[in-house]
Amino acid sequence: LFCGRAAPPHLSHRSAKTTVDARKQRLRCRAILSHTSAAWSRHNGCMNSWIDELGLKAPIWQSPMAGVQHHALAVAVSKAGGLGALPAAMLTTEVLREQMVALREQTDRPFQVNFFCHTSPAPQAQALARWAEALRPFYRELGLNDAEVPEGPGRTPFSAEWVDVLATAPPAVVSFHFGLPAPELLDQVKALGCKVVSSATTVPEAVWLEQHGADAVIAQGLEAGGHRGMFLSDDLNGQQGLMTLLPQVVAAVNLPVIAAGGIATAAGVRAAKSLGAVAVQVGTAFMLAPEATTSGVHRDVLRRAQGHDTALTRLFTGRPARGVRNRLMQALGPMSDLAPEFPLATAAITPLRAAAEAQGRPDFSPLWAGQHVAAVREKPAAELVAELARAWHASGA
Repeated sequence: LFCGRAAPPHLSHRSAKTTVDARKQRLRCRAILSHTSAAWSRHNGCMNSWIDELGLKAPIWQSPMAGVQHHALAVAVSKAGGLGALPAAMLTTEVLREQMVALREQTDRPFQVNFFCHTSPAPQAQALARWAEALRPFYRELGLNDAEVPEGPGRTPFSAEWVDVLATAPPAVVSFHFGLPAPELLDQVKALGCKVVSSATTVPEAVWLEQHGADAVIAQGLEAGGHRGMFLSDDLNGQQGLMTLLPQVVAAVNLPVIAAGGIATAAGVRAAKSLGAVAVQVGTAFMLAPEATTSGVHRDVLRRAQGHDTALTRLFTGRPARGVRNRLMQALGPMSDLAPEFPLATAAITPLRAAAEAQGRPDFSPLWAGQHVAAVREKPAAELVAELARAWHASGA
């Protein structure tokens, strides 16, 4: 098909019938595209009612990013007309309560609070000892006491205690990673009036979320920075990029679908919307914002990183997560099975990270970043929200 241009000379002998057939094929393709677009428009029109009721200037959601933000980033995004987010997995209940109060004091706009809902692993003395042994040379290099390698979970799963915190000032949206909490906990969250969303990295996960009570699904493409939200299988071969995952999820569920993974520019917003997303969730693009708490070492890496510099690794937590490659990943292998089960790997890494960062080195830091990291710019969160919102509205229905 040459879109109205003259065919190359070596094809000019084609018969009139071939030309007619090609024209018919073009018309059929256009009809299919038109039908698909209309179907997605109907889907969005029916499915995004509660998204609309959030009253956002545009459906630009900030990804909750533990370790590189507190309430200030969420405030900036929400005040700019997007949906700010507070990550709770690494907080105590008291700190989350303080963060929510601080956010509420600065804006009455909607926001989301995010939790992990993994199952805490059983004690793993042998695995932890093996992990400590693998890290011992780095401890000695940095002058740390390798006889006292710390242990303990680095993330807290959702529980009834967190429901009590949410009840003090329920957010508009509560989001989860790694599936959904137990039904009785989910019911308690919904009883507070919160909408519930969770990440799906495959179509079966999206269908499972719909069947188990989610109000919307976040389609998390393989490009995304941070933890993969996978929960039905640990097989990475089933993970897809956003542009293939998103339309399949939209077709598979009767819920609003939010696109996440590699969205950092206006082009990404337009692409996600054209494939049926009713909102986009953006993470890495906010990490150089002045409102983020991204460390100086991490910021320096982000300023020069390219997409091919990132890789999935389980070294920092025990679960696959995307970040910029560093010395630890190169030395042990990013997906090494030396790391114990999630979230037990984190504690032993923490002293190494602190000591290296004190020297300005990113050698042992989890440098979370998505594959579109090269597009990240240093700009206020409100400016990025406005830029992405313009792209959303300019791309039409």
